[in-house]
Amino acid sequence: MYTKLKQREEGFSIIEVLIVLAIAGLIMLIVFLAVPALQRNSRNTQRRSQVAGYLGATTEFMSNNNGALPTTVAHATTINGLAADSIMTEPTVAPAVGAQAGVISNNGPFQLVTAAKCDTATIGNTIAGPARAVALRFATENSTGGNVPQCQEG
Repeated sequence: MYTKLKQREEGFSIIEVLIVLAIAGLIMLIVFLAVPALQRNSRNTQRRSQVAGYLGATTEFMSNNNGALPTTVAHATTINGLAADSIMTEPTVAPAVGAQAGVISNNGPFQLVTAAKCDTATIGNTIAGPARAVALRFATENSTGGNVPQCQEG
């Protein structure tokens, strides 16, 4: 009795392997596009958090000093000790007064402005405000890494 042995083919065909590789490539592409945006959003959130903390510390400074605004470099740099790993750094100059314009770097110091409020016509600038008002000028990142001027009142 003669029995013919059937040969079995094992493994994947080239088409199946190519389909799996194409799907893996698409997943990697999506991840590589999403990660930088998530990192940028995280840095921008950290910047906004630091600004809010600094404004809170400025308000506390005013409360502890009978309503006096910070006026010197020493006042500006000792209000709120930012951690060494902070994205932004504290102001390196005395607080400005009134209307301020110009470029603020998204990885440099922010600017404390006293007797000012945020300008609604030009984002990121300040205009003269009440004597006890304070505003912080800072910048966040856009999708290309450029500066997006911001202003927040305290």
